[in-house]
Amino acid sequence: MALNAFANVFRIAELRSRLIYTLALLAVYRIGIFINTPGVDRAAMNAFMDAQRQSGGLFSLFNLFSGGALDQMSIFGLGIMPYVSASIIIQLLAVVVPSLERLQKEGAGGRQKINQYTRYGTIFLSVIQGIGISRWLASLGRSDAGQSGFNQIVVPNDNAWFTFMTVISLTAGTAFIMWLGERITERGIGNGISLIIFAGIVAGLLPSGKTLLDMISQEIISVAAVGALLAFMVLVVGVVVYVERGMRRIPVQYAKRMAGRRMFAGQATYFPMKVNTAGVIPPIFAGALLSFPATLGTWFPALQTVQRSIEGSPWVYNGIFVLLIVFFSFFYTALTFRPDDVADNIKKQGGYIPGIRPGRQTADFIEGVLNRITFGGALYLAAICVIPSIISNVLGVRFTFGGTALLIVVGVALDTVQQIEGHLISRNYEGFAGPRGPRIRGRVRVAA
Repeated sequence: MALNAFANVFRIAELRSRLIYTLALLAVYRIGIFINTPGVDRAAMNAFMDAQRQSGGLFSLFNLFSGGALDQMSIFGLGIMPYVSASIIIQLLAVVVPSLERLQKEGAGGRQKINQYTRYGTIFLSVIQGIGISRWLASLGRSDAGQSGFNQIVVPNDNAWFTFMTVISLTAGTAFIMWLGERITERGIGNGISLIIFAGIVAGLLPSGKTLLDMISQEIISVAAVGALLAFMVLVVGVVVYVERGMRRIPVQYAKRMAGRRMFAGQATYFPMKVNTAGVIPPIFAGALLSFPATLGTWFPALQTVQRSIEGSPWVYNGIFVLLIVFFSFFYTALTFRPDDVADNIKKQGGYIPGIRPGRQTADFIEGVLNRITFGGALYLAAICVIPSIISNVLGVRFTFGGTALLIVVGVALDTVQQIEGHLISRNYEGFAGPRGPRIRGRVRVAA
């Protein structure tokens, strides 16, 4: 049955070409990972990143989302994070800037303008980060103070030309990745930006698997423990899939209405509210904030005391991590989901929630439901994100594949499979689950 479902994918010419196009562009992205920035000693950079992986820090987080590009200081070293940052900044500005808020409500034309602003913001952030990274690279190995004894020079020839070439290379690399993501979205399958992050994370599974095998051969960890770990991770993936597909359906009733000379009968539908409304943004923000003391400690030794006090006790670190995830879940949801706008749209379309008066009471009801499911979603995010840390403490080993990466991989996989399912059903084929199986439903995006 499963083989027939996958065979159906390649029987549709359009879907087959889209898949091949997507895989080809992802292959181009992975090849670019191994083209290093001019003037950087790759061996010295690898040694520095190995030391950072042992001590943690913001560099390890960036290296995860760049697909390992920071290990050899690739031209894709910034990854797609400037684009993600610019998108989040534009999204947050739309809440407080009236002109951007009007653009969001103008349909396709407004979205195209916002996308253009996002591209400009991506280039601007890439230039700023490129300048900072060039100066940071030049400082590595030239001063033992602040570098924890790291004495390998990463940039042998530090001059203005190196700074210029680094900024140009990293900015061009980010712009090229952004272009690849947009092309995948338009002519391929799935969301291109998400798939690029997905490819970078998945590419790190093979080295992590090799590390696990080496630990087994060195008897650092037993085969039974690895088997139990894999079984537990399969269970965690199942829980993530279940919760990511979960939603709260608020019933909405529409009365009869006239449109021109036609009378439309009343209908009953529902308004979906996703359990995990904030997505993976809270763990990313919380992880970045907790990594700042470890990262800034390389320049400000006084912050190393803060780092040691936080990381000295797993209970303290995980407790702060959970609190930050809960805070950012409510903070980001409050900024991006506006119950007043949702209630106003329902009222304008002649709808109402049974038992709730339209207008202010509807907005209050939606906000109450949103707060409850956001709290549950925040606890779910916190539990998934602290599981790798708990396993590391129990087994005494360090894992690079954390809860944030797991959430991204599962979420992007659900979205991509849902798009493939849509193509299969539209061509009168069964979906992946067969003719009698359930339809695959990915993450629900609600435009407030």
